Amino acid sequence: MNSLIDKYNIPGPRYTSYPTVPYWDESGFSPELWKQSVIRTFKESNAEEGISIYIHLPFCEALCTFCACHKRITKQHSVEIPYLESVLKEWQLYLNLFNEKPKLKELHLGGGTPTFFSPQNLKALLEGIFETVEIAEDQEFSFEGHPNNTTREHLQTLYDLGFRRVSFGVQDYDLKVQKAINRIQPFENVQRVTEWAREIGYRGISHDLVFGLPHQSWEAMEHTIRKTMELKPDRLAFYSYAHVPWVKGVGQRGFDENDLPSGEEKRRLYEDGKKLLEELGYIEVGMDHFSLEHDDLYQSLIQKKLHRNFMGYTSSKTQLMVGLGMSAISDSWYAFAQNVKTVEEYQKIVEEGQIPVVKGHILNNEDLTVRRHILNLMCQLETTFDLNNSFPELENAFEMLKEMENDELVEINGHHIQITEKGRAFTRNVAMVFDLRMMRNKPETRIFSMTI
Repeated sequence: MNSLIDKYNIPGPRYTSYPTVPYWDESGFSPELWKQSVIRTFKESNAEEGISIYIHLPFCEALCTFCACHKRITKQHSVEIPYLESVLKEWQLYLNLFNEKPKLKELHLGGGTPTFFSPQNLKALLEGIFETVEIAEDQEFSFEGHPNNTTREHLQTLYDLGFRRVSFGVQDYDLKVQKAINRIQPFENVQRVTEWAREIGYRGISHDLVFGLPHQSWEAMEHTIRKTMELKPDRLAFYSYAHVPWVKGVGQRGFDENDLPSGEEKRRLYEDGKKLLEELGYIEVGMDHFSLEHDDLYQSLIQKKLHRNFMGYTSSKTQLMVGLGMSAISDSWYAFAQNVKTVEEYQKIVEEGQIPVVKGHILNNEDLTVRRHILNLMCQLETTFDLNNSFPELENAFEMLKEMENDELVEINGHHIQITEKGRAFTRNVAMVFDLRMMRNKPETRIFSMTI
């Protein structure tokens, strides 16, 4: 395995989209084309599928130095109401494009720290959205909660509004690791909010664990996993730490490169962590995710309904996902768009009555084909394509897969590719073989985290 790590541990995307953001063709994009794409997708899919909404709530009271998200650090809670008013105004701009009431199937509050906002203000935001939509019977509402500031009132308020899923960021319980990433968070805080959520009736409680953090050892990782098992969350995200300190504003300066586990040490954290999770009853779903058998994520994998988008893995799919808020990314299936990345600019543009997108990409036929194959690999660990009715460069991809087959990472049967159990750890590498845009324009500088 070590020789495979040396061979395949290269920078690569996480494929929450294709094309990935660095390869968006902004020259062929405009806000007007984005609006046309939204209208097209809404007409095609709203009645049957409904839509998804992602709301980016960017404020945090303290900077976690492992975080690569767009956020604003402040202790001033006076920012809450003006920001949420802007989100509702942005949503109205999208409503103006629709010819019927949207059917809301999926809603996620991400951040930043959604529980930075008071329960009362979150309720006002959500009621403002709910009065404009029809809520689907099989809706999936979820939010990210910080164990240090999520109150029972937060959990009860959101539950009463239809939320049944919550994910708590744990990362690691080792104090040395927590100090390095500026995230001091005792087990008791996580235990308290998890038990509250369970008492209230949440059916989907998730914990986020991260491997590859500074000063992290297998002993620390094992301790974290075993403490997590005392609470038995329904699902787990077991992420590889993405070290991208060159990205402006991510704040990854709280430790030295030498403090990070080596590629071999990091792979052990994953392999032994995965083995322990499976021994404790968790099943690997897609990439980075584990769940118990009763959880919707596992059930959607079995039913081949697992989907992946900018919110990560989801148990349901909608073609249209509207991202609201500063830096939020939207997906109309035929196009992507990202909002401006500062709070002030976001609020100013919305106030002027414009959808605040700053860049995007219109997918061509090749993009749509490649996207489908990469989604299949990321969600189902397999895909099938016909070279005769595809794009010539995919023939090269097929040849590159032969080497992966020799390394027992994939099995090839005709035009069918299946990622093996051994190859699961290299799913991103397999998907990269199909990434025609990256193949044609290999980056001269590092723009992605390492795949392992």
